[in-house]
Amino acid sequence: MKYISYAGQWLDSKDLQAVNKALLSEYLTQGPAVARFERAVANYCGAKYAVAVSSGTAALHIACLSAGLKSGDEGITSPITFVASANAMLYCGAKPVFADIDDSTACIDAEEIKNKISGRTRVVIPVHFGGHPCEMDKICSIVKDKGITVIEDACHALGAEFRGLKIGSCHFSDMTVFSFHSVKHITTGEGGMVLTNNKALYQKLLLLRSHGITRNSQFLPRDHSPWYYEMRCLGFNYRLTDIQNALGLSQLKKLPRFLKKRKQIVNFYSREFSRLPGIKLLAEKPNLNSAHHLFIIRFAAAQFKASKETLYLEYKKNGILANVHYIPVYYHPYYKKIGYRKGLCVNAESYFEEALTLPLYPKMTDRDVELVIKTTKKIVNKYFR
Repeated sequence: MKYISYAGQWLDSKDLQAVNKALLSEYLTQGPAVARFERAVANYCGAKYAVAVSSGTAALHIACLSAGLKSGDEGITSPITFVASANAMLYCGAKPVFADIDDSTACIDAEEIKNKISGRTRVVIPVHFGGHPCEMDKICSIVKDKGITVIEDACHALGAEFRGLKIGSCHFSDMTVFSFHSVKHITTGEGGMVLTNNKALYQKLLLLRSHGITRNSQFLPRDHSPWYYEMRCLGFNYRLTDIQNALGLSQLKKLPRFLKKRKQIVNFYSREFSRLPGIKLLAEKPNLNSAHHLFIIRFAAAQFKASKETLYLEYKKNGILANVHYIPVYYHPYYKKIGYRKGLCVNAESYFEEALTLPLYPKMTDRDVELVIKTTKKIVNKYFR
C-alpha cells in the first residue's frame, strides 16, 4: 500500500541544479553559499543578522549559550514541542521549566510564562507551535526589564507573521531559531539558522558555530601573522555545508508557493472537519498569519468509543500515516529520571490525550486531501458515541 505521510518535502529540477552547481564549485563547505543563504533568509524575515548551522537543535543550543545560559539558571518553554527546545537548556547545564499551553492554539500561554518566572530565569523559549505565532507582544512585555533573553523557537514558523511582521524579524525577541529539516517549510536535508538584530549576539553565534575560532582581525592581536587564528571560546562544529546552503537558497524561492498550498489544504480541512461531532480544531488568532506547518485534529476523548491508538491505526489501515505532535517533553523517560512528573501542565496533558496530526504538505494532491477528509469522516461515523 502507498501511504500518505503526515509531511514531505518538495524538490524539483532547480533544486538539483543548485546542488549540482555547489558540488562542482571550489567550496563544499565554508564557502560563499553560506553568506548568500544567510542574507536571503535575514532579508526575507527583516532581521539584521543570520547564522546558518547544521540543525535547528544546534541553532537552539548556540542561541542559549549566546544568551549566557549556564548551570544554576532556568529557562521556560512549552511541553508541547520537540525535545530540542528543552534539551538545549540542559546542554548548557540549566533547568527547563515548563509553562502550560493555551488550549485553543497549543502554543505556550503567556500568562503561564509570567507565573513560572523566578529569580533564576535567564531565557524564555516560546514555541510557535504548528506555525501559529505565540503572543509575542505579551511575552515581550512580561519579561521586559527582567534581564531575560527571549529566543523564539520558530522551527515550525518560517513565513508566519505576527502583527504585520515576519516571524524572524526579532522585533519582539532577542533571537529567532529556524529548522530546515526535511519536513519543514523549506529543507536543506538537515539544517537550521539563528536570526538576531543584536551585533554582540551575532558575533557570539559565529564563534560558537565553528569551534570558537576566529580569523577576524578585529579580535586578534595587532601584530598577528597573516595566517593567524585563535580559539576564543569553547565552540562546536555546527557548520552547514555549501551544498546545503545552495539547496536552501533554491528552496527559499519557492516558499511563497509552499505557504499558499498549505493554506489551501488547511482551508479544505477546516471547512469539512468543523462540521464533525466530537472534533476540535486549533484556533487561528487574529493579527497573525500562521505558516501552517502542522494540522492538528483533536478527538474529544469522552465522545469516542476508541483510544487514540485505535484511531491512529484506522488512519494507517486506510493508507494515511498520521502522527502525534507531541508527547509532552517531561513524559519522556530521561526527564522522569531527572525529576519531572506528570501533572505539571494540565492543558498540555489533555491536549496530548486527544491530538493527532494529519497530512499537510505542498506536494499533496487533491486526491490525497480528499482521502484524508473521507477517512476522517468514516472514523468519526464509526467511533463517535
